[in-house]
Amino acid sequence: MAATRVLVTGVSRDLGAVLVRMLSDDPTVEAVVGVDTHPPTSDLGRAEFVRADIRNPLIAKVIAASGIDTVVHMNVVPSPAIAGGRAAMKEVNVIGTMQLLAACQKAATVRTLVLQSSTRVYGRSARDPAVVAEDAEPREVPTSGYAKDAVEVEGYVRGFGRRRPDVSVSVLRFAELVGPRIDSALTRYFSTPIAPTVLGADPRLQMCHEDDALAVLRLAAEGDRPGTFNVAGDGVLLLSQALRRLGRPSVPLPPAAGAAIGRLLGVVRTDLLSAEQTGLVEYGRVVDTGALREIFGYHPHFTTAAAFEDYAAAHPGPLRRVPAVALAEAGAQHLLERRRTVRA
Repeated sequence: MAATRVLVTGVSRDLGAVLVRMLSDDPTVEAVVGVDTHPPTSDLGRAEFVRADIRNPLIAKVIAASGIDTVVHMNVVPSPAIAGGRAAMKEVNVIGTMQLLAACQKAATVRTLVLQSSTRVYGRSARDPAVVAEDAEPREVPTSGYAKDAVEVEGYVRGFGRRRPDVSVSVLRFAELVGPRIDSALTRYFSTPIAPTVLGADPRLQMCHEDDALAVLRLAAEGDRPGTFNVAGDGVLLLSQALRRLGRPSVPLPPAAGAAIGRLLGVVRTDLLSAEQTGLVEYGRVVDTGALREIFGYHPHFTTAAAFEDYAAAHPGPLRRVPAVALAEAGAQHLLERRRTVRA
């Protein structure tokens, strides 16, 4: 059955607010309720905003009073800076999810649950497979930060699915999100004047454009698409390629300098890559998206390269190529080729 009354958590952030507007513009959706502890900075259209904390059992009254049949959980906070510290972040992510699931379990009207998760649940390790599928077990289970919270949250959601087999549960594991509106640890890393990298490593990165993320979330909310799905654009981008396209210089550090990378980034900004995210710039991560196409029924419009290019167009670096620079490069290349010809 199609969604008619939808509740979305985490609407104070841009992605949640945009999804709420998209759903409220759908004439087949009767009502949309956005929930967060802070009011959104963006317009929610005809949707109703309820200032509530999902850690509070009162969230059950919001679901019951509104007759909610679809819940989209987007309030798993990815950064301590957003929540006000790591302890508060853990409480919002884990305790908040437990309270929300308890409320959904009691509500007989709830038929669909959608979780915005992350491919970070696969952890980071040099022994990881080249391409990670949804049923793969992490070689190193995440032990800190957002990745650890995401693993716990997914466990609670699976438990909810066993207790409420009548509810369609969709777990969406998004690759690193990029786009003009996205503000994340990775995009802040790309915004640094000089990007620290790992000496001898050039990891493969896979990304998901914000428009594709919104389309997948909307389809999961509006249709019956149970299961766990990796969501990412086709193809990969090497870290060195990404930095060159942004015009960002880099400084390579020894492989054992993960802590140094964190300290170096902290000099610039304190809300950049966390300890669990520094592994991304050393090992990278690529996931299999076959289930997204074949079972879920969605083909991303943006490849990884195209998604990053759209982000880069809105965030040009100090050395980003301009026509004059490209002309100088072509001239230098022509001069080198002439010298090779003369020597030959």
